[in-house]
Amino acid sequence: MERANPIEEARRYVANAEEIIKSANLDPELKIYTDSKYIKIAGDTLWKGCLIALDAALDVRKGKGRPSIEKYKEEAGKRDRKLLAAIVAGYDYMHLTMGYDGSKGKKTCDTGFEYANAIIDRCALLYPIEMCV
Repeated sequence: MERANPIEEARRYVANAEEIIKSANLDPELKIYTDSKYIKIAGDTLWKGCLIALDAALDVRKGKGRPSIEKYKEEAGKRDRKLLAAIVAGYDYMHLTMGYDGSKGKKTCDTGFEYANAIIDRCALLYPIEMCV
């Protein structure tokens, strides 16, 4: 059985989040979204996509239980400092500010998408593509 490429799967999550956030109804004059429900869903979707890419690129699944954000940061710090920086900022934007708070600012949401793409792009450099076949 052929396994899906986790990097492509992570990018699919970003594409899904782009569709979700359209339902948040952007007020173009104020540059804010009017419905935080969809911001929260989009932020969670972005972060889950990042976790798929991070799990593929980093060795965080050893041991018992779920890996914490600290485990992701620790492993990223060993492999790629740029990835670590993107995780720290991206976690704040996607998981906390969008996912928990439902922050409606367009710039904030755009930044969350930028960090998601940055994390996935860095993971793509670390993930051995031949493992997808």
